[in-house]
Amino acid sequence: MTLDPVHFDGIAQLAGRISQQVDATDHDSFAETVFEEFLDPLWYDGRRVIEPVGELRRRRIDAEDAALQEAPFPTQHGLDSGTINPTTFTNGLVLDVAQAAMAAVPSDLDLHRARSVVATVHSNDATVDCGEDDWTVFDGGYSRGRILQAPHVNRYEEAVVHALSLYLAEVTHARTQSEVVDDLLILDGPIYPKGLLAWADRHPELADLLVEDERPRDVIEGYVELVETFADRGVPLVGFVKNSASKAITRAVRNKERAPWVDDGAFFERALRRTDDDGETRTDCLTFTNWFVSRCGVDEPLSADGDAVGVERERDPEDYEVTFFCIYDPRDELLFRVEAPAVFTRDETTREAITMQLLRDVAHERGPPLAVAKADELARISREEKAALGRAIEERFDAERDRSYDDERWGLVA
Repeated sequence: MTLDPVHFDGIAQLAGRISQQVDATDHDSFAETVFEEFLDPLWYDGRRVIEPVGELRRRRIDAEDAALQEAPFPTQHGLDSGTINPTTFTNGLVLDVAQAAMAAVPSDLDLHRARSVVATVHSNDATVDCGEDDWTVFDGGYSRGRILQAPHVNRYEEAVVHALSLYLAEVTHARTQSEVVDDLLILDGPIYPKGLLAWADRHPELADLLVEDERPRDVIEGYVELVETFADRGVPLVGFVKNSASKAITRAVRNKERAPWVDDGAFFERALRRTDDDGETRTDCLTFTNWFVSRCGVDEPLSADGDAVGVERERDPEDYEVTFFCIYDPRDELLFRVEAPAVFTRDETTREAITMQLLRDVAHERGPPLAVAKADELARISREEKAALGRAIEERFDAERDRSYDDERWGLVA
């Protein structure tokens, strides 16, 4: 231990002095005001960026009753993608490898075995082309993989290979396995590749890639076609976001009023939190919002008046708009965001069925739906596996991973 008791107490006292400057007692009431008065609709730069689907309201359901209710969808499928994390090698290559897996409730062992694997490589030598357009089948036909050459960039190489690997593996696996989904597919994360769509705000070089290079655009097109496939089949597609970092609402509110929350998740948590007479959080019920249409932040490109970064949409553009609702589980003080394309939530019956299914799952699992948790377990690459894969790739490349002092200090590279 590097902190003596006197140091520990000194740090705590400093924090106490900071907290005395922050009065959060009115944050809850102000969150209620924003919810009731700002979101029907929320305007930003002359656009309706947030508006309710149906009636604006906050609801609650007894957690035990929610967990015991019958599932509106007899079967559920979850899908997730995991990576080894971007790795730089001494031969100038930057690599990330992602695998995507789908899980079923009830279980389907053959489906669980299947994988889509994408290795994305960036070379600092612009003349090197490592990409392969064809997919290679392995594991007796259960799985397939391909190599993707990342577009050349002068910075953000790791972000580029990570996003392309993660999202191409995910959308490819979802489209490949779409026919096995009869009732409901839940993506672990947003319904669109927001890590790619966020490039428009990160740096001009990445923003140019997004609209000029076919590789990231092809990935986004895959998600658009996934929505079209499920809409044509009448099978709902949703995304379960465990850690939403969106600040679009708080940014828009801040244009008119103060917005004391770090992000939108903190705002909705305040708006949905219930307290007793002593100010303690009540934990008997899950609380949740109505559904909203979102046309701000990274949701803007797929809005009805967005350009979808040049991707052609076969259906009415309004069908692709992001809609969402928020669930607050006070038992662990967790807030989740559930997304779905508007084509599925426009119908009140379908919208309510999705709402009740996700409430049931969160209440029962005290976290993500079982289908998502199982997919996460299948797709996750453990720290030990990442280290072993790193050593195997070093041998194949005949080059070592580019190590730094922090790698040795913190044991990041085995």
